[in-house]
Amino acid sequence: MLRIKLIKSTVAHNPRNRRTVEALGLKRVHHVVEHEDTPVIRGMIHNVKELLHVEVVEGTPKARNHVKKGKKVAAEAVEAAPVVEAVAEAKPKKSKKAAAEESN
Repeated sequence: MLRIKLIKSTVAHNPRNRRTVEALGLKRVHHVVEHEDTPVIRGMIHNVKELLHVEVVEGTPKARNHVKKGKKVAAEAVEAAPVVEAVAEAKPKKSKKAAAEESN
């Protein structure tokens, strides 16, 4: 597992590098994220290596807290929430002409 920290700002860099840093999940300077050690992540790190500090750590990524509208919700609670599928019956839309004929 890799622990990645953004140590330099992306302000003076090209948009492609900014998007790469965003894709890694880094939002601001000194922000730290953890990713599995995969070739894809290694390639992204290589493209913006001058902006990052990378450590190899043991273990798996921690469960993250999800923030929605200012409230923190534990990751377990989000996963345990029941999935409710709403089935909306599609009604055919009537044209203005058909609606006018129906009202007459």
